[in-house]
Amino acid sequence: MTDLAIAANGLRKSYGDKTVLDGIDLAVPEGTIFSLLGPNGAGKTTAVKILSTLISPDPASGQIRVGGHDLATSPQAVRAAIGVTGQFSAVDGLITGEENMLLMADLHRLPKREGRQVTAELLERFDLVDAAKKPASTYSGGMKRRLDIAMTLVGSPRIIFLDEPTTGLDPRSRHNMWQIIRELVSDGVTVFLTTQYLEEADELADRIAVLNDGKIAAEGTADELKRLIPGGHIQLRFTDPAAYQNAATTLREANRDDEALSLQIPSDGSQRELRSILDWLDSAGIEADELTVHTPDLDDVFFALTATSQPAQPTQPKETVR
Repeated sequence: MTDLAIAANGLRKSYGDKTVLDGIDLAVPEGTIFSLLGPNGAGKTTAVKILSTLISPDPASGQIRVGGHDLATSPQAVRAAIGVTGQFSAVDGLITGEENMLLMADLHRLPKREGRQVTAELLERFDLVDAAKKPASTYSGGMKRRLDIAMTLVGSPRIIFLDEPTTGLDPRSRHNMWQIIRELVSDGVTVFLTTQYLEEADELADRIAVLNDGKIAAEGTADELKRLIPGGHIQLRFTDPAAYQNAATTLREANRDDEALSLQIPSDGSQRELRSILDWLDSAGIEADELTVHTPDLDDVFFALTATSQPAQPTQPKETVR
């Protein structure tokens, strides 16, 4: 069994009469990306603040372990194992990028020589060498986010909390940030990611949990979550009316479009079902000119599970043509 980087049982947090987290369970294996999705106010940032020791959970919460350490009894050990990059940049714009890095090295009590070496290595890794001597206030949004994460890595954390790290970035900077996150995980780092960008979770996360009204509404891989939502289908298109009619007569459960010469067959998009359709076409001697697999995307999942909440940033529908 893979060891868990984060394990929380019955995590609760209330402010007065308002319950923000209502007994959620989390299990994040080491060296993976776990994404927590949810509308504004769902409790994503509260969860990050608790797991990173910034605020305390309610006393009624169960045991919480981060990096193998008990959050209640060993908060200092937890802090030594983690790094946090919040929604808003922690970069000091009045000093240079290099000075921001050296300041973090001092906070981690690294010897001066080691601090300068780590700073130089991280500035190079995050393509910030040319801007290192410039005030951070002159950096673009993407550069500031890269510097943010570089600063987080000064202490060599094995678990990193990224709370909506690409908010406000342009598409190119967002994709660059995705590559950085993938590289971190390839080095064995565990990433706990909160985001409102559904495409981001789909691209990056090994597992996704949807948080709504203080509870986990669903959890699984992106594909598993998509299969929870009805509406998936396989579409066959034909140019030969005779082939279309033959297929339509045999596949009585398919939805017909006689004008477009197309058939829609309800499907969960699984490899097993696709293989079954292909085998049937082959055995019947019917050749479709186009086969398209349509599966619900994370937009559909999100809207279905958080129907009464504010929707997240939409993404384009996805379909796979084969």
